[in-house]
Amino acid sequence: MPRFESIIGQDRPKRILTAFLQKGTIPHALLFTGIEGVGKESAAVTFAMACNCAGNSAQYDPDGDEHRTTDHPDVAARALTGLPCGACKACRKIESNYHPDIIRIQPTGPIIKIDQIRTLCQTLAMKPYEARVRVVIISNAQTMNPAAGNALLKMLEEPPARTVLILVASHPSDLLPTIVSRCQQIRFYPISRENLVSELEREHGVNSKDAQIIATMAGGSISRAVQMVQTNWLNRRNWLICELETLSTASVNRLLAFGDQLSKDKENLPEALEVIKSWLRDLVVAKLYPKNIINHDLTAKLQQTSQKVTLPSLLLKFEAIQSTQNAIKAGTNIRLAMESMILKLSRV
Repeated sequence: MPRFESIIGQDRPKRILTAFLQKGTIPHALLFTGIEGVGKESAAVTFAMACNCAGNSAQYDPDGDEHRTTDHPDVAARALTGLPCGACKACRKIESNYHPDIIRIQPTGPIIKIDQIRTLCQTLAMKPYEARVRVVIISNAQTMNPAAGNALLKMLEEPPARTVLILVASHPSDLLPTIVSRCQQIRFYPISRENLVSELEREHGVNSKDAQIIATMAGGSISRAVQMVQTNWLNRRNWLICELETLSTASVNRLLAFGDQLSKDKENLPEALEVIKSWLRDLVVAKLYPKNIINHDLTAKLQQTSQKVTLPSLLLKFEAIQSTQNAIKAGTNIRLAMESMILKLSRV
């Protein structure tokens, strides 16, 4: 059953959103910021449910005189419990992404285009079909092109009646300052390692040792941690490290085969490169600050290996991977890029 409490961590955002509902002071525009996988989207959907839950305010009359107004007079709400029931018609429709007045905007390809915002403006010019409070959730709002951003800005300057816009983005600096200034910003922080470990053990059946490792490597993101579990990330990490350890003695054919093997798994390639970088980082850290090792389950191996390599060579390897990542983003041939990178790593 959906509750703000079901969102891991994020005590402050949940407290703020619940207060908006309980006091009947819902802003016309909210901006949720934070890294991917910390509950921003879930909080937006839960907030939309709470705004429209029949059990939350069964006798609400959007055209009556009893409601309290918010900082945008047309977004009206009486005091609510802040907890959607999850069972009423409105809650079920919103949870299944089937409610006509809960509008989701997502990038078309790499960006959110102006046509998407224009269509949204046309929709919001009409009254909600059935919602008490219509909610628009704009995911990855930082991908709006300049034209789309300016079109949205005009909407924020003249907010539609009985409508709340929730922008979800990584960082406020990725958006136009004028858009940010018209939104109530709520920051979602990386999830603590302890909470991630608990979630992985309780909800995904991960043993304590593996949960500790994955939680450390997930960088505070529950979605990334779950993906790591589902893709057997630990086994892949261990395989990558074993391959890295043999690069200096491998034949050219073996090196090219390794690069080719990495390039064929395009979906997991970005993660593989980050694993390699984390290993090289730990080799540097093992020399200087061993307490800060990320792959802490491999501490003994890291300390042993770090004694065999120099700091300059590790920095050159790290630089080779970084330049390869940049080249791939620029559209270079992935296979050639990976083969070139592996050859460089074997020589420095």
